[in-house]
Amino acid sequence: MGGCFCIPGERSLSLGPGKAGPSKDPATLSESISSSEFREKCLLSQRMNPDLTLSFCVKSRSRRCVNGPLQEAARRRLWALENEDQDVRALFKDLSARLVSIQSQEAQFLITFKTVEEIWKFSTYLKLGYAAKSLEYLLFDHKYWLNCRLVEDTEIQVSIDDTHLETMYLSLLIQEGHFFCRATFSVAQPAEKEGEYLTFCKNELISVKILEGESEWEGVSLVTGQRGLVPLSPLEPLPVPFHQWFLKNYPGSCSLSRKRDWTGSYQMGRGRCKALKDYEQEEADELSFRQGESIEIIGFVVPGLRWFIGKSVTSGAVGFVPTRNIDLDSCSPMNKNSAFFSEEERCSLWVLGSDRKAECASFLHTLAHTDITSVYRLSGFESIQNLPNPLTASQLEGFKEARPSAAWEDHQAMISRQSSSSEDSSLEEELLSAASDSYHLPEPDDLDDPELFMDLNTGQEEEEAENFAPILAFLDHEGYTDHFKSLYDFSFSFLTSSFYCFSEEDELVAYLEASRKWAKRNHMTWAHARLCFLLGRLSVRKVKLSQARVYFEEAIHILKGAFGDLSLVAALYINLAAIYLKQRLRHKGPGLLEKAGALLACLPDREFCAKNELDVVTYVLRQGIVVGSSTLEARACFLAVRLLLNLGRHEEVLPFTERLQILSGCPSASDTMAALLTFLYDKKYLPYLTVASVQQHGTQTFHGMYLPIWQVSLVLQNTSKLLGISSSSWGEVSALACPTLRQALAACEEQMDWSTQRTLCLILSKMYLQHRSPDGAIYYLSQALMLGRLLGEQEAFESSLCLAWAYLLASQAKKALDILEPLLCSLKETESVTQQGVVHNLLGLALQGEGRMSRAARSYLRALNRAQEMGDVRNQAVTMANLGHLTLKSCTQQPARAYLQQAVRLYLELQASKDTDMELVQVFLWLAQVLVSGHWLNHGRLCYEMALLFGLRHRHLKSQLQVTKSLCHFYSSVSPNPEACITYHEHWLALAQQLRDREMEGRLLESLGQLYRNLNTARSLRKSSTCIKESLRIFIDLGERDKAAEAWLAAGRLHYLLQEDELVELYMQAAIQAALKLEEPSLALRLYEEAGDVFFNGTRHRHRAMEYYRAGAVPLARRMKALRTELRIFNKLTELQISLEGYEKALEFATLAARLSLLTGDQKQELVAFHRLATVYYSLHMYEMAEDCYLKTLSLCPLWLQSPKEALYYVKVYSRLGLLTFYQLKDAHDATEYFLLALAAAVLLGDKERQDTIRSRLDNICRSSLWHNNPSGSSSERARWLSGGGLTL
Repeated sequence: MGGCFCIPGERSLSLGPGKAGPSKDPATLSESISSSEFREKCLLSQRMNPDLTLSFCVKSRSRRCVNGPLQEAARRRLWALENEDQDVRALFKDLSARLVSIQSQEAQFLITFKTVEEIWKFSTYLKLGYAAKSLEYLLFDHKYWLNCRLVEDTEIQVSIDDTHLETMYLSLLIQEGHFFCRATFSVAQPAEKEGEYLTFCKNELISVKILEGESEWEGVSLVTGQRGLVPLSPLEPLPVPFHQWFLKNYPGSCSLSRKRDWTGSYQMGRGRCKALKDYEQEEADELSFRQGESIEIIGFVVPGLRWFIGKSVTSGAVGFVPTRNIDLDSCSPMNKNSAFFSEEERCSLWVLGSDRKAECASFLHTLAHTDITSVYRLSGFESIQNLPNPLTASQLEGFKEARPSAAWEDHQAMISRQSSSSEDSSLEEELLSAASDSYHLPEPDDLDDPELFMDLNTGQEEEEAENFAPILAFLDHEGYTDHFKSLYDFSFSFLTSSFYCFSEEDELVAYLEASRKWAKRNHMTWAHARLCFLLGRLSVRKVKLSQARVYFEEAIHILKGAFGDLSLVAALYINLAAIYLKQRLRHKGPGLLEKAGALLACLPDREFCAKNELDVVTYVLRQGIVVGSSTLEARACFLAVRLLLNLGRHEEVLPFTERLQILSGCPSASDTMAALLTFLYDKKYLPYLTVASVQQHGTQTFHGMYLPIWQVSLVLQNTSKLLGISSSSWGEVSALACPTLRQALAACEEQMDWSTQRTLCLILSKMYLQHRSPDGAIYYLSQALMLGRLLGEQEAFESSLCLAWAYLLASQAKKALDILEPLLCSLKETESVTQQGVVHNLLGLALQGEGRMSRAARSYLRALNRAQEMGDVRNQAVTMANLGHLTLKSCTQQPARAYLQQAVRLYLELQASKDTDMELVQVFLWLAQVLVSGHWLNHGRLCYEMALLFGLRHRHLKSQLQVTKSLCHFYSSVSPNPEACITYHEHWLALAQQLRDREMEGRLLESLGQLYRNLNTARSLRKSSTCIKESLRIFIDLGERDKAAEAWLAAGRLHYLLQEDELVELYMQAAIQAALKLEEPSLALRLYEEAGDVFFNGTRHRHRAMEYYRAGAVPLARRMKALRTELRIFNKLTELQISLEGYEKALEFATLAARLSLLTGDQKQELVAFHRLATVYYSLHMYEMAEDCYLKTLSLCPLWLQSPKEALYYVKVYSRLGLLTFYQLKDAHDATEYFLLALAAAVLLGDKERQDTIRSRLDNICRSSLWHNNPSGSSSERARWLSGGGLTL
């Protein structure tokens, strides 16, 4: 994947011709910092940008390209997180980085680091793929995780600027002021400054402390321990952050010879090898051989170590063999990155005991539990079933180790007090933990040791040989036997087995000391050595390290290079090396340290025998860092992990485990480390990393079926932590767990573990039902049914009911009937009344779904009889509620109300629980529906509010959501109450926010804005503006640009109402530009018109509507050929110009409107257009044209008056024509005719007042001079363009 961390690369050491170089560390840069560049890099790091850009892209594995839809979905999700970035900050906190900002458009994050450790951790997670996997959890919703094929085909690739991260790393090293460097060439101390400067050789490790303002820094050699000033030029910072951390937290000497270069193969070997040249032993424990001689490797050869243990094929002698004297390429190679030498070693990392298997299985069975075989189901309601009982403390903590007992703590305090008087106390306080339980040993029930140890209560003062003969004979065995295992093991088990009869430790020490003297006197080499070893171990136990050192040195001297008991030899060397390191006795045993390291690292399956072996392990790890051997480093990390786990120091294990995971090339090793990392991440409460470590490597079968069960348990718990699910909702199954559940299911299929397989199927079906995907639930329940039939009748019956219920939830009642009817027939042969009732109830639900109401009612009644027979009140309540719902659907209100009220009474008799109360919520909703339909509004409202109270009581969001929707409908449509409607909408909004449903939240904010605007007060308008702008932000985040455009417009409308005119145009233009960018002309046209309507319907700046109507809406309407919209806009333009007294423009718009009305073929539209045109003509004093247009409108009216509105229109138009012809056209006779027609229409209308008004006008006309000046009574002739069939528009 992209973005693996690359700090300056490690330098390759000279290996000679034909030799492979050291394996390249995958967590380092391909380019190294040369010494000449170091000073420049230091200066550059001080001027660098402190932020790092992390980019990602979503790719399809099958198509090997970017998955466009998913990339866009991820970007939109990121956009939504820009303003609410708590989840992103939590993610990067797990990844050991600090979020600076989110840049959704570029699909990237800006992050920063404050310490070198943060960079180290982040680069580790990046390399292991956990960063990419964690982003997947953040960016995709449940629909993605439930699509199995899509998840398998998708990967997120993360990339960073490696050079910039390298600079940040160097900057933080310099900022911290103390770090470790490698010398790139040798430097001698100047003669004139003797004692001031440090002398060191090439490849030597130097601990550096920065001196402010100085060109030289203070350095300490890890080889010699000498201090002095060092120049910058030969220094190269160690490129791997883990190395910096390790050397700082586990300080110590490297003790490497500076007289030679490290050479040899960088691949582990085993089997046999050939000697390159002669070698004569320098110590008794070394092997002499001749050139060409074949040497059998005991254990393995690890690259970077000077020695290994070999056996001469010729002589059979065993001893230490120098690696540079043999041809390692002649031996059998192994995987160079494998830290495990055997399957036993790999399995030894498994930290959880086998007793946890039952606990994990119990957790899964609890999660999969269902009560469907004993509890009836409610019609049309997916009850909150399958919730487990409250989890135990151990389940919630998740596989925690037991705390030390009080006795242990008291004993630790006692040891601390005793150790203060020890001669080595100043040097050895850190070994206090070597003491084990207080030494009052009970007699064990069973011992595997020989009988000679069973009776050792002889007098200690009588030092007679025969008293020690049994122990000496046993301990003097030359080789290793199983009875010696208790002598060498980690827990001092020989105290409770072989020497159980000694009640006091001092008594045992005296006995062993006496035995040692007899063994020495009788020249019993192996007994003498083993007794010295036991005395040395007991001295270490008492923190008497100097005394222990003497014993161990004596034992090694006695053996004189004998390797018959390799476990004893290894324990002696390693324990003595640990004491040398603790007491800092570098001068005594540099060779012994290297040989102890070889025994520690090269021998497989060796058991640890002391806590202080960690000092030797860290010494070997430092040696691996010095020589650049990733194989030796991996081996040392493995040993450190194994020892720390044995010590129970889990908090210290994680760094070594992560480093080993990076270095491990073997798949089995990688999977083992991933399992261990999962355990450690969970203990440190890092949920993203816990889930990622499981899903990145997949669920592997390990130790039978234990590991998959454990992994599934941890994933289920940690995915709940990611979503912030409270402990009371642990029945929820996150969709993020779907891949792990499916992988575990596949593992169960391979192992034919039917019980666990069925459990996983039930959990998967539950998850799909929670996310309203019944098809997926049906698939897994079908598998559960087949498995149930293999397991037993009860499992088959339960699985059948679950499958039938899933079919009902999927509205597939016919398939549910196909399951339930045979099931009912099979139950007739049994006496299980409750099971019969359960099936009858489900059968009623299925028949109701099929529309067979009579049969459904009979099934419910049978179920009710079974519940009454068993005295089960809850099942009676459910059946009554189902009958009520059935009658409600049948539109029989009275029986429905009676059944539902009885159901409520029965529920109230039950002891309150979450399940029953959630069912009661649904019953209250049905009862409210019945009461509202019967116009019992107050009772219905009370039922709604009671339902909401029960939802609030249990903090159940989904039930509250359902009830709140009903209350909002009630107060908006049934019993309008704006204030109450707003209150419940606000509660609905709060629920959407808790459910993290951004789409619902945006819609509700939009509705709330409208409700507040309808109140039309200054305060409500302000609140409306706030809601609309918040909805605008959400729509933008969700990428719903059409809704965002509408929100821009709504905000502009509110600013107009608030008289904030400077912002109105800004929001209007933003709305229109957003619509135009979508290339949806219909939306743009609607927004143009609505923007104009804001000014058109307002009281201020009405002229500004022109630019939206004329310049925006009209061209779009013509382009889209939307005749009616264009007609409507021209009508508005006409009205606008009339109100603004722009009559010339009004005439233009009215004429165009009239023409468009003719094209629509709609007489009503024509009537409106010509009426408005007549009004304009009248305003322009073009009275004859106005008269003609009015007559045109009358011609468009129906011949027979069909409603009072038409009669009223006739009255008004004929009255207007009468006034127009009399006063403007001066034609009294035509005016009289118009008024007479208006009078006839008024008579039909039955409006006395209007009749009197018209008669009064007629009287005035008859008395007027115009009437008398034209006694003939003939009307004047006027042109009729429209009404007379003349000119057309």
